[in-house]
Amino acid sequence: MYSQEDLNSAVQAGAISNEAADALRAHVASTRDAVPADAEHFRLITGFNDIFVTIGVIIMLLAVGAIGQAIASGIWPMPQWSEASGDAWWAENRSIRAISQGMMLTFGAAMVAGTAWLLAEFFTRKRRMALPSIILLLAFVGGVFATQLGGIMAWMESGADRSETIGFLWAAAALLITAGFAWLHWRRFMVPITIAAGTAALAGTAIALLLAAIGDNAGSMETLLLSLVFVAGLAIFAFAMRWDMSDPQRETRRSDVAFWLHLLAAPMIAHPIFALIGVTEGENIGAMAAVSVLAVYIAFGVLALAIDRRALLVSALAYVLIALTFLFREFGAVELNFALTALVIGSALLTLSALWTPIRRAVVQGLPSDLKTRLPATA
Repeated sequence: MYSQEDLNSAVQAGAISNEAADALRAHVASTRDAVPADAEHFRLITGFNDIFVTIGVIIMLLAVGAIGQAIASGIWPMPQWSEASGDAWWAENRSIRAISQGMMLTFGAAMVAGTAWLLAEFFTRKRRMALPSIILLLAFVGGVFATQLGGIMAWMESGADRSETIGFLWAAAALLITAGFAWLHWRRFMVPITIAAGTAALAGTAIALLLAAIGDNAGSMETLLLSLVFVAGLAIFAFAMRWDMSDPQRETRRSDVAFWLHLLAAPMIAHPIFALIGVTEGENIGAMAAVSVLAVYIAFGVLALAIDRRALLVSALAYVLIALTFLFREFGAVELNFALTALVIGSALLTLSALWTPIRRAVVQGLPSDLKTRLPATA
């Protein structure tokens, strides 16, 4: 199975002509019932060997992480508690325990990150395996961040300033460094999800810096955090659209990069909106809130159809389930409320999937002409 990126690489290498590649794309498209863009393709698994390698990668990373923790525990041993130690033991050994735990995290995460990079040299750079590459990227980026987090934990518990502002500043620095390592990984391996990982780290950096600057002056920290996450989600969505619009035919790696960015932005946009409506506070959300959830979901659906991305619809599903469950219960269908909710949601999603192309065509026809040319085709 060959991807669009493989075809483009073959053209650049001179293995086939650009005309031959276009003819192959046209032939494959003509044998499918839907336009390839409407299927929202992205590379994940090319064969069972991807799963086989992924299992091996995960086992290897768990092993080296455990070895790193064992090395750290030998250098900074954890004090042992016994019944004779008494209750005062916990307070007396708090710093030692925190330093030991922090160093164990740092050593284990550093070894995971280093091993993930080395494995990516073969499975990503040479073999170009999609699923293992995704796992290795997440392990590398997560390992880089956890390495710093362990050091920060040990340093702060050693008697340094433990204020909330200092904590936010340390988190911002760690996330910024993580974004830098993600950029290095992208330059070396160019795994599409890397851009989303680095963008998430940069968004976290900005949010942490703003929280550190505002400090205790904020009225409600939860409301402030949700607002910042929502704004960051909108910015990431705009960034994703920039990648999407640079490849409206979705033939290159740019489309895969946009897919992961949309997947990152969707929950950052959806959760703050539904939290503001009040759907996250419990079962008794109120009729108006339930109707508002459905209205927002319909708006998400129109936007998803216009840009031909389904991430927003998936991210908001849980909130719609809560809203519909409440409405069915209010109308007296207590015993069947879950079954009716699942039936309505399942039927709607399957119908939308089956009729995605004609519905999308109707939505896109109402958009300005200059915007239509930058969106995927609706043939």
